Amino acid sequence: MTTIRDVAKLAGVGLGTASRVVSGKGSVAPATAEKVRRAIEALDFRPSHAARALLSGSTQMIGVYIPLLKGSFYPHILQTIDRELRTANRHMVVAFGREDTDTRHEVLEGARFLMERDCDGIVLMSNALTADDAQTLLRRQPNLVILNSSFESVAARCFLADHVQGGRLAAQTLLRHGHRRLVAISGPLTSPDNVDRMQGFIQELRTSLGAQVVIPCEEADFSTAGGYAAAGRLLDQGHRFTALFCANDEMAVGALACLAERGLRVPRDVSVLGYDDTPAAEFAVPRLSSVHMPIREVTLAGTRALLNQCYGLDLFVDRHFPVSITARASVIDAT
Repeated sequence: MTTIRDVAKLAGVGLGTASRVVSGKGSVAPATAEKVRRAIEALDFRPSHAARALLSGSTQMIGVYIPLLKGSFYPHILQTIDRELRTANRHMVVAFGREDTDTRHEVLEGARFLMERDCDGIVLMSNALTADDAQTLLRRQPNLVILNSSFESVAARCFLADHVQGGRLAAQTLLRHGHRRLVAISGPLTSPDNVDRMQGFIQELRTSLGAQVVIPCEEADFSTAGGYAAAGRLLDQGHRFTALFCANDEMAVGALACLAERGLRVPRDVSVLGYDDTPAAEFAVPRLSSVHMPIREVTLAGTRALLNQCYGLDLFVDRHFPVSITARASVIDAT
């Protein structure tokens, strides 16, 4: 295997001079640098990642922690991060939880895994992270950004959209279509962003329909199977409803399957509104109306902020993340 010593020998220069040309750091006379580059080309020299890291003092790698590696939500986030890093000629190392529940232990274990691999910075996304955890991690790795969570003590490092407003928009959409007999499927009550969206949903309904309104709601785990089971429980309890709000698209897709099996036509008998506006929504049957959370924009902003911090870049970082409704076929006027 060709080494930097071989390059230096062929070019007739010292090892330090050849290393400065390879790393791009330090002063080298143009004629000398050209001799080194010709030697690199002649030997087809490709410095290893470890060698480049030693030369530059940087691994050129960003660590990413996500809770799960399944469904359509988290893979979409990874794709967004990967494309942005590749544009900046950087790459990522990914860690994720081992269970179907996002736990504090898994988050801290995943962050430690990424730090031990000398990642230049970390993008972290987890509902289990606490404010104390965020401050502890920042002391160990100052180059850290947090997606989809907000802690006042580290607000500058946090990037998220307004989930309370997302819940309000969901309620406003169903009310605007004339729906008054509503039910909902919530995500885990331990998830802060789920609590926010459900809080916004209920607050808007109570503002419009009266403070005493009660909306039947079943809790699930954000999964398709969880949405299917929760929809079944709502039907088994005898609730008569014209619209169903699901706190994410995965559960909404499961609910669509359950409603179809029970002989209910969507949207003619029941309108269904999802949340997140993931790729799954566009290809559901019928195509799923959903609250559009600008997670791509949130992810881009956090990733660019971290690239700026780690590598002294000057990428534009937008902190304005408008929430909207993507109207498709699953919501129509109540009859």
